[in-house]
Amino acid sequence: MADRQLQEPARLVLTALADEPRHGYAILQEVLAITEGRTRMLTGTLYTALDRLLQQGLVRIDHEEVVAGRLRRSFALTEQGRQTLTEETQRLRAGLAEAERRLALGTPRPAPRANWGTA
Repeated sequence: MADRQLQEPARLVLTALADEPRHGYAILQEVLAITEGRTRMLTGTLYTALDRLLQQGLVRIDHEEVVAGRLRRSFALTEQGRQTLTEETQRLRAGLAEAERRLALGTPRPAPRANWGTA
């Protein structure tokens, strides 16, 4: 996974699961908290991401229970998922560091003045 960056929904789901297993609704609430309310993930987006992450071996089903007559699955990171999130965090950190370095070096240049000719 180190050669591919994670899509934002996958990164947010892995981040939401980094500290403890969670069921779907709890993941949605955690994404809101992580992004300080800026990202309201849709249920379809969540389960599409979870299906993909399950197939890739980055998350696993931690446990299942029936709540109010409905099956509730809780998901957890696998070791591979933890490693992938660690690598993604390092990749993002390196990109931010490079942006900060370039911002610190760069001084705003004046806009070129139009030369409308001389007459």
